[in-house]
Amino acid sequence: MGTGTPADGDFGALLQRLRKSAGLTQEELAQSAGVSVRALSYMERGRSRGPQRRTVQALATALRLSPQDARELERLASLGRPRRPPTTQALPPAAVRDAVAPTSAPDLLPRAPRGFHGRAAELAAVSRAAVGEAPVCLVVGPAGVGKTALVLHWAHHSRAAFPDGRLHADLRGFGDQGEPSSMEVLREFLLALGVAHGRIPESVNSAAALFRSLAADRRLLVVLDNVRDSEQVRVLLPGGSRCVTVVTSRHRLPGLIVTDTARPVAVDVLGPADGTMLLAQVLGAERVRAEPAAARRLAELCGGLPLALRVAAARLAQRPTWPLSAMAAELSDETRRLSLLDVEDTSVRAALRVTLHQLPEPVVRLFAHLGRHPGTHVDRYAAAALADTDPAAAETGLERLAVAHLVTETMPGRWSMHDLVRLYARSLDAGPDALKRVLDHYIATGLAAVAAAEPGNEECFPLPKDYLPPTAVRTFGDRSAAVAWYAAERDDLTLAVAAARAAALHGRTWRLVMTLWPLIVWRVRDGWVPLLETALEAARTDADRHGESRVLNVLGWILIEEKRVPQALTHLEAARALASRTGDTVAEANALIVLAMAQAALGSLVEAAQGCERAVELARQAGDRTIEKLALQHLARHWADAAKWHQALDTATQALALHDRPDTTDIPRTLLLMVRGEALLGLGDETEGIRQLDAAAREAESSGYDDGAVRALGALLRVAADAGLQARYDAALARLTTRT
Repeated sequence: MGTGTPADGDFGALLQRLRKSAGLTQEELAQSAGVSVRALSYMERGRSRGPQRRTVQALATALRLSPQDARELERLASLGRPRRPPTTQALPPAAVRDAVAPTSAPDLLPRAPRGFHGRAAELAAVSRAAVGEAPVCLVVGPAGVGKTALVLHWAHHSRAAFPDGRLHADLRGFGDQGEPSSMEVLREFLLALGVAHGRIPESVNSAAALFRSLAADRRLLVVLDNVRDSEQVRVLLPGGSRCVTVVTSRHRLPGLIVTDTARPVAVDVLGPADGTMLLAQVLGAERVRAEPAAARRLAELCGGLPLALRVAAARLAQRPTWPLSAMAAELSDETRRLSLLDVEDTSVRAALRVTLHQLPEPVVRLFAHLGRHPGTHVDRYAAAALADTDPAAAETGLERLAVAHLVTETMPGRWSMHDLVRLYARSLDAGPDALKRVLDHYIATGLAAVAAAEPGNEECFPLPKDYLPPTAVRTFGDRSAAVAWYAAERDDLTLAVAAARAAALHGRTWRLVMTLWPLIVWRVRDGWVPLLETALEAARTDADRHGESRVLNVLGWILIEEKRVPQALTHLEAARALASRTGDTVAEANALIVLAMAQAALGSLVEAAQGCERAVELARQAGDRTIEKLALQHLARHWADAAKWHQALDTATQALALHDRPDTTDIPRTLLLMVRGEALLGLGDETEGIRQLDAAAREAESSGYDDGAVRALGALLRVAADAGLQARYDAALARLTTRT
């Protein structure tokens, strides 16, 4: 060694010389190595009977020793460790007293975290959980969220509550360095509590019993950090009625809750304001105040994860002339974001890798496939499709990932990933077909939803030639279940369409959009044109005339609803012509029905009725009762708008007779009841007309069809205005306006 190697056994003198040569005070070296100043002083004065190997390794790391010098330090330390006689039993109380030397309150806590900010709610929750008899507080959260910083901040600010000492052990349950044995941790605790080396029992059970005996009457804090599972921590619990144990873990550790009544405290990502404040703690408030929008954007791109925020801030601190907006621009590139959040031995990617390493291979495989999901939420069916497995196995895997805080169950049966976790999952190998499988899952589920929401309709389209059928498809008991699925999945379905388009999977792109048509009918004013234009482009690129005709038809109808009738006419004429050329009778009937809507909007009610009559003929030729009912429904509407009350009443009655289940509530039935009510009023039968309109309004209200409720109640108000009707109308209109 550069300072000269002392005689064998002179460990303390060497350690003191190395510290002074490095220009460190005892306090600085103790903080860096994670030992108490008192323990370090004992070592340097030769009063320690030989420190533990991991303590010597920590000292060597803090002193930046070469591997050769570190080995020499370890050799000298080992010479001071006496061999202990085997001890298998815990000492009796009198022997315990004799074994313990008088000592001040031990303090093994690492230094308090610097730049800690916020977390008032979580700190208060830890304080609440630390109350009671022998409480165990379980602080859980994902990697990099700041669990250890939170607990250390709380512990340092709670010093007065633990006059008999504060113990700390990093159990390294999620590290690459290997976990310390229970005996190593117990030995360090017992030494801190004043037990002489030679009086520490050899067996774990006896050492744990001695630890519990010493802690029994003390007000002691025990922090067990980075715990992998419940088994790892149970033997280390002090058990004294006045002792408080705080455990941190990336896993939920439900076993500890069951056996030791641990009280969980969840730590989540920071909100935008706290994330920005954390940046200010590192970079300085002035620099953050100069670019508030960029600082907030950085916090968003880091997903509020403190580890990511600190790494980003460290990069900026090294570049004092860099604007925050430049770092935000770099992080906006998803292909580079994780690599930009690496600095020396600290990175989001490394933290996630270690967390994942603890999980079994099938769960890791599922995690990798989840990165290919195009949306923000996944259910067990989508997860099963991605990983090419069954829903039960997928759900088990999702639950394991949730325990490890790699996914979050945001609502029953629906899981989401933090953005940075998703990027890490996406960097793993998931095979070439994961995206196709999840898109085909959405197509299959969409078709099942169509069948439940609009029973009796023909299939929307033939499946793609390279279709990958999922192992199981969700079933829907009725229309309301299908509509609920559409509403829950709408955003993810839209993102799936975008992903299909980006991957040039054109046949899947337009098919996905077409599976949404019941929702489009239900929410007709929800701005569907851009999505339908994407589908039209895809169908044309796919050279699928059937698909192009169907998309043109729906697009034309939406344009009518948006009062863009001339543009709608162009699309609808093209849809009718395409269907006619390909001999698709049903598609042609559909196009004629919607084309009639455009003609009616321009005031050509007779022409519109003629088009619908032709659609009825085509539907009957094809033997399609569903299209026949639809054509009759629209024909009845046109006759009513033209004040042809007898024709309107007869046609609506004829259409209602075609309903297989006349007691079932659906949109066509509601609309036909409206026409009947208006026709009866027009013919002078006010009592029956009001009854029919009221029935239509109530059916629309009960099924959530707010557009229909507004129409029916509006018609009622024109003939039977009262406060109750007005209130119902206002409520339906408010819901419709809010949704739009």
